[in-house]
Amino acid sequence: MERIRTSLSIARDPWGSFEQVHPVLLSDLKRVTQTFGLVQYEQCLASCQYALDYVWEKLNTGHWKDISDQWRQIYYSVSYYKSVCLYELHHPPLKCIKTCDMGILMGVKPLKWDLCLKELASTLHKLHESTELVKDIPAAKIPRLELISPSEDKSIQRVSCPSLESFRKQWLSIGQPVIITDCMHHWPALDKWSLAYFQTVAGLRTVPVEIGSRYTDDDWSQQLLTISQFIQQYIVKHQAEGAPARRGYLAQHQLFDQIPELRDDIIVPEYCCLGESPDPDINAWFGPEGTVSPLHQDPKDNLLCQVKGRKLVKLCPPDMADCLYVNEGMLANTSQVDVESIDLQKFPLAAKVSFTESVLHPGEMLFIPAKYWHHVRSLDLSFSVSFWWS
Repeated sequence: MERIRTSLSIARDPWGSFEQVHPVLLSDLKRVTQTFGLVQYEQCLASCQYALDYVWEKLNTGHWKDISDQWRQIYYSVSYYKSVCLYELHHPPLKCIKTCDMGILMGVKPLKWDLCLKELASTLHKLHESTELVKDIPAAKIPRLELISPSEDKSIQRVSCPSLESFRKQWLSIGQPVIITDCMHHWPALDKWSLAYFQTVAGLRTVPVEIGSRYTDDDWSQQLLTISQFIQQYIVKHQAEGAPARRGYLAQHQLFDQIPELRDDIIVPEYCCLGESPDPDINAWFGPEGTVSPLHQDPKDNLLCQVKGRKLVKLCPPDMADCLYVNEGMLANTSQVDVESIDLQKFPLAAKVSFTESVLHPGEMLFIPAKYWHHVRSLDLSFSVSFWWS
């Protein structure tokens, strides 16, 4: 922590690059650096909170995509100062780490900012790792959904570790789904990942959790929880007391960008190099048995890699959109049809749709072409990693 304090103290004017900042906010920002340099942590903390409250209003006004990066950069930077002040004033470790995570989730690192909230959060977490670890649930006690295996004519094709050229010609170029086996054996995650491991490495880290059966439901919401809270409330409690009325799901979250220690446990599939960008979007999907992603499509090619548990995946091609009664507005990529219980009176054209389906097992990856419709249900406690690329 000494390097962190020294580096922050010698930062002369980190606010000089921010334009069109209200004079009152600029005054608060300058007090942040001045009081920090004088080791006046109480005063610095107060100025940090004033600045964060002001910027929070800006971040929560209008559409997220229209928010200026300037506000996100200020939020990130001030969160760094606030985290260090909280630590120096002996506030609870969870409060310090949550401040880091809020800066990471809501902010963006300024280009010329040398210090990194991810590194600070990792340092604080290692200093205060949770001592109350969740014991791994014995496999025999983990809830599992049993199902009738799909018939061969409806199954998604499986192939063992095709070459890059073979994958490009036979599946990528024609937009054909395929399950690829025998290509994840070198992932450290296959052996390392467990409930206890996640609590040790990231138990105090704050993440967004989806609450509800599926994101199309009226009562669906999101909540910020630590990973330990999520595991206790929605996985361990689920195992002990049965399925809750509303499930929790850590879904489509850039967890590996937030927590680099977990990024070291996965490996970008070589097939992603066939895209235009060398850096795919990587998202985590972590939750109990029974979580559902309703029928939807994504704008990019996707490799869905299964690390733990099983998932039942149903697919249909993009040209079936006219029969799927697609939502309007923000859910324009999602069908109104519940493919697990199709209401043909309400959605008669859905009778024309033919789905392929298969169970995705640990160590397998499913190629889902861009715009391909897919529905996913976890059959066990599950952890998946998706790689989206163009």
